[in-house]
Amino acid sequence: MVKQFSELSASAERVVDAAQRLIQQHGYNGFSYDDIAREIDIKKPSIHHHFRTKADLVQTIVQRYADRFATLLRAIDATGEDAPARLARYGELFAATYRQDRRLCVCGILGAEAAALSPEVALDVRAFFQLNLDWLAGTIRQGQQAGLLRVRGSAEEQAYGLLSALEGAMMVGRGVGTDHSPANAGATYVSNMLA
Repeated sequence: MVKQFSELSASAERVVDAAQRLIQQHGYNGFSYDDIAREIDIKKPSIHHHFRTKADLVQTIVQRYADRFATLLRAIDATGEDAPARLARYGELFAATYRQDRRLCVCGILGAEAAALSPEVALDVRAFFQLNLDWLAGTIRQGQQAGLLRVRGSAEEQAYGLLSALEGAMMVGRGVGTDHSPANAGATYVSNMLA
């Protein structure tokens, strides 16, 4: 049974934090329980005590990551700013992640490895992307209605494009070894929509 991220003990939280960092740096297939044990100086059986399988651990990570991201989206909405400003703040979420040793979005890197994931984890990754796409499309529609954004195609198509630009900017940035911020890719994308 997968542990609920809200019910984690302090030691289980350390395992989740370490595993998340390893996923963001190396991907799903790039880390093991041995790596976690070395990183936080814990015995491997202790990790199994908290998370029977790697899939259970990763599902907890994805659910926690998605919940935290949803909280950040609500905070952006609570600013009361217009759509272009909220979209800029959204791009900054990706930039803040990337600034941490060129880490990638947890769900972005897991999405690239979807074939290696358990069906449950893949479903949670898909839900993360849908949360983002829905939020982006809604924000873009609000910007259109306010006359602040002009969009070719649908708001859903633009949402998909913007999310793809941000996730892709992280991967390309790491691939070419640059600290160029994903927020720049997002800002460029949004500036092309400005009315």
